[in-house]
Amino acid sequence: MATKVFVHGSGQKETSWNEVISYMPSKGDIMCPGLSSILEGKEASYENLYSSFVKYCNQIDGEIHLCGISLGGILALNYALDFPQKIKTLVLIGTPHKIPKAMFGFQNLIFRFLPKSIFETMAFDKKNTFALGDTMKNLDFSGKVNTIKSPTLILCGKKDTANLRSAYYLSQNIKNAEMKVIENAGHVVNEESPQILARILQEYYSSND
Repeated sequence: MATKVFVHGSGQKETSWNEVISYMPSKGDIMCPGLSSILEGKEASYENLYSSFVKYCNQIDGEIHLCGISLGGILALNYALDFPQKIKTLVLIGTPHKIPKAMFGFQNLIFRFLPKSIFETMAFDKKNTFALGDTMKNLDFSGKVNTIKSPTLILCGKKDTANLRSAYYLSQNIKNAEMKVIENAGHVVNEESPQILARILQEYYSSND
């Protein structure tokens, strides 16, 4: 049975998956890497983070069911493009296929005025959050996603207007993709609608095992 890897977003920690996992019948085959932990002290540039993520996934035997939200979805998408032989299924939640520079710049401006204590609930501290943001500005997978052949599920909260357009783009340009919009949910679907997300994931994995 393929291992399930759930990857959190930049505003979360690995514990953000706990409630989703609690609703799933099989828990022993699920791994949730902490993005800060896998860096092992290196600066949180995208290059360093992705390199650490590749190392983490490649040490898992066999194929993986890879599921990521937001930043985790970007890492999952990048990995699926580079290591298609490792992917059993791919699930992308609230994931942009390219970084929206204007929105990203506005977000970083807001972050600049937040106290350091706010970042304690996020994946990275204030310094590393900015380091990561600065190195992600030019990410764009638009011209590559059509090479993905693995079964892919695109999920997005109905209130996540910033990523709905990208969700439709991904579902239309990945050959074996299907898309579901989750009602009454925003960007952090794993925290806002954990029971619904668990059911969707379990049904998807059951049909692709």
